[in-house]
Amino acid sequence: MAEELNNDSSESDTFEVIDTNGPVQIIRDNGDHTFTLCENDLATILMAKNLKDTPVVVVSVAGAFRKGKSFLLDFILRYLTCEGRAGWMGDPEEDLTGFKWRGGTNRETSGIWIWGQPFIRTNPNTGEKVAILLMDTQGTFDNQAIVRDSATIFALSTMLSSIQIFNISQQISEDDLQHLHLFTDYGRLAMQDESDDSKCKPFQRLEFLIRDWAFEYEFELGASGGKNYLNKILAVSENQHEELMEVRHHITNCFADVGCFLLPYPGRTVASKPQFTGRLADMEGDFASGIEKLIPYYLHEETLQSKKIHGQTLKGKDLLHYFKSYVEIYQQDTLPEPMTMLRATAEANNLSALASAQEKYTENMEKKVGGDHGYLNDTDMLTQHAESIDLAEKEFNSTRKMGGAELSKTFLEKLEKYMEDQFQQYTKINESKNIFKSARTPITLFIVLAVAYVAHGILKAVYLGPLAMLCNAVFWGAMSTLGVWITLKWRAEHQEVAERIDHVAEMIWEQGLTPFYGLVVAAGTTAAIKHAQAAQQRSKSKKS
Repeated sequence: MAEELNNDSSESDTFEVIDTNGPVQIIRDNGDHTFTLCENDLATILMAKNLKDTPVVVVSVAGAFRKGKSFLLDFILRYLTCEGRAGWMGDPEEDLTGFKWRGGTNRETSGIWIWGQPFIRTNPNTGEKVAILLMDTQGTFDNQAIVRDSATIFALSTMLSSIQIFNISQQISEDDLQHLHLFTDYGRLAMQDESDDSKCKPFQRLEFLIRDWAFEYEFELGASGGKNYLNKILAVSENQHEELMEVRHHITNCFADVGCFLLPYPGRTVASKPQFTGRLADMEGDFASGIEKLIPYYLHEETLQSKKIHGQTLKGKDLLHYFKSYVEIYQQDTLPEPMTMLRATAEANNLSALASAQEKYTENMEKKVGGDHGYLNDTDMLTQHAESIDLAEKEFNSTRKMGGAELSKTFLEKLEKYMEDQFQQYTKINESKNIFKSARTPITLFIVLAVAYVAHGILKAVYLGPLAMLCNAVFWGAMSTLGVWITLKWRAEHQEVAERIDHVAEMIWEQGLTPFYGLVVAAGTTAAIKHAQAAQQRSKSKKS
């Protein structure tokens, strides 16, 4: 079953609200061969209430410009909207809408876009719910882009997708395979970074989509013919150059699943008429039939897999970290080396683990120390803190991490500092709920006022004028201090002064009033005991 997620941004109040009912640009082409991450727009989608903790499936289409990538995504969008029911292709006279597309020779898509409303799917075998995100990319190698621009877009979409659809015209060439060379080098390093007992392929699913396939007499249309054709292309022979053999080996070793689908020519109206609006009635029958088989082939519920990096299943909130890390390394004047890509992946991986652990600590502390809960004594507060630390560290350590023990230790230290800082904040919040402690300062000052007033009267009566004057000064000093404290608390200004008054009042309470109170209680208790003993003695005397 599929359903649109409600992008309720109530949990992400720091993000500006945007319209997510349509395509949203998440990576912008600045026009000077640089790219910018639209972090606010991306975060609004990925940090939505129902998406941030949901595993994501990222379906991306990449390839040369003006080859129908957005056109294909709109059929995927139509399939998801109709929940894959029979007749999902729609009315033959209906226009194709969704991601922007048009015929002609000029670029339509710039940068990278995703559809603002993800879709939920449930794997009937595992019961796992995943959110499907559709990603549209700028076409490569047009007359406005340099090689680095095209490589950057292709790299980002490949690194971040769980299904990368490589859209190719007519047949797979060696140039097409060379586009994957950077990733195969990265994949080789990533697998070397893995421990021997936890090997997993760095990329998940690569699908070659061959458009305008003209050799049906050699390989039939569809997935079956595509698989046979791909086996031929990726076959390694002794006569091949070492570099060609290496690329083929690495593609099969670095991607968990590699497939191919052959689509026929869509028809003259689709290819050359500017009036074409995506109507099925204007397409060749074989092409429309191929599309109807192609989309379920990509999105069949039993084959959907959430995005994984280093074996870690990514949720919406995790994907945001990887976007930021990858876009940052592609801001350089040259393409990053595979080792740089690996470091960025390792840092994003550890950062994601750190964020999850921080969230776990906060979540557990909020259960007893949050705003809706009452005051905790010091022992219970420390117990809750220790329990939260234990849960957070278990969360951090349970995540498979890249980069080795040294990098992991760095992020663990950040977690420990975060928890200590948060504990200080929670301590202040907890203390503010202590009604007696909140009232300690005015009570202390009132007691000082009363004692000074009584002492002034007694000392004046026995003609000890200088001491009486001193008590009078103490009285008015305490009165002024109390007035200043009340004013500052009421106006919430100069809190450092109010805190200093609190500190002085606490010293008076702890070092003066508390010991005095103890002496009074002890003296009273001693007197009471003596009085009881005397009464008992008198009672015995009367009886005798």
